[in-house]
Parts: sequence; C-alpha cells; structure tokens
Amino acid sequence: MPEEQARYGIIRLRIRDVTQLFNSLDPDPFIERDLDDDAVDYITSWAREVPQKTPLKLVVDITDPKQLLDHHEVIAGAIRNYFGQMMMLAGNEFRQLMKRGRLSLVIGLTVLAIAVALSNIIAFYTQSAFARMIEETVLIGGWVAMWRPMEIFLYDWWPVRRKRKDFERLRDMEVEVKLPTAAA
Repeated sequence: MPEEQARYGIIRLRIRDVTQLFNSLDPDPFIERDLDDDAVDYITSWAREVPQKTPLKLVVDITDPKQLLDHHEVIAGAIRNYFGQMMMLAGNEFRQLMKRGRLSLVIGLTVLAIAVALSNIIAFYTQSAFARMIEETVLIGGWVAMWRPMEIFLYDWWPVRRKRKDFERLRDMEVEVKLPTAAA
C-alpha cells in the first residue's frame, strides 16, 4: 500500500451504495448520468492537492451495495464520461475565450489607432493647454481600449486551460472499487 501511495495520488471515496455517486435529479441510466455535485467537488478538490505529474487513482469503498452490478465498470465508465464531458466543455470555453480575445484585440487596436491619429491631429492644429489635455485623454482612452484583450491574452486563459487539463487528468485516472467481501 505505501508503494502504491508513492506511485499514485490516491483519492478515497466511501459511499453506501453506487447511487450516491450520481445526481439524484438526473433520470438517465447510470453510465450517462451526471455525477453528484458533492462527489465531484470532493474528487476535484483532492485531485488539486496531488502534484500535476503524479497519476491519480480513485478508490471507491462501497459499504452497502444494493444492486447487483459490475460496480467497477459502472463507476469507471461514469467517471470517464463525466470528466470527459467536462474536459470538452472546458475546451469549448477556452476556444470561446480566445475568440472573444481576438475580437477584443481587433476592436482595441482599431480604437487605439483612431485615438493616436486623433491625438496627432489635435497636437498638430492646436497648442493650448486645454488641447494638450484632450490630446492626452484621447490617447489614454485608446490604450484603455487595449485593456481587455491584454487581460485575456496575458491572464484569463491560464485558469481555463488548467481546468481542462485537470478534467483530462480526472478522466484518465485509474478507478478501483472495493466491495464488502460478501457482496463481491
């Protein structure tokens, strides 16, 4: 067991029955069902504690199984499907963010170019202090228009990309199901 813990980041989940793992409001069959929000939060929060390079392993202890199922296949399939879907959604979110970033960049560069041109026109035709203030205000406004694309391309994409990688890691984790010896 200690060797296994060194090789894997082990996430332990103890449930009474396999149905606890699934969202009770979702009427679909097991494999297609959404996982319970509390179970997802528990699994993802523990996964964040494990270094990125360490493979994950989910160990599910079922204390009182009520159904005669292939518990391992049901749970492993549900985990793969759910986190695979979440990974795809995070990928879509990333693509949408980059699309919004490109559009924001086009708008920002256009506004900045107009602001620089207008500032130069004002500077060329007038020399008063008030004109200088307007010139600087227009120029600052042009740079402010670049704020959002800079924010997207420098900072906003990191957490979305990380979320996708986390879901991919969770989708690919090994799943082990432990049943009481009489139910196995």
